Amino acid sequence: MKAVFIAYNEAQGAAVLEALEKVFIKGFTMWEQVQGRGSKDGEPHLGSHAWPTMNSAMVTFVDDNAAKNLKERLKEIDNLKPALGLRVFTWTIDED
Repeated sequence: MKAVFIAYNEAQGAAVLEALEKVFIKGFTMWEQVQGRGSKDGEPHLGSHAWPTMNSAMVTFVDDNAAKNLKERLKEIDNLKPALGLRVFTWTIDED
């Protein structure tokens, strides 16, 4: 089982939710209005006058195959608009 954490520009929200639906993932927790700055070339998303955009974040817990499929779909979304800075991280989760 994997935990999949997704950080994305708020403009990508509908596309991220659609990616979950396409791989039949129903359960998730989402946070809107998340501030941040990526570690690569992205601009800060701070909701301020200088940096007005914001991010959202989401976590879901799924089997390994669903995590792989979701990551592939999210990579496609990121490749369409790489400047928006969609990021995906996974962790292995024990079910004990």
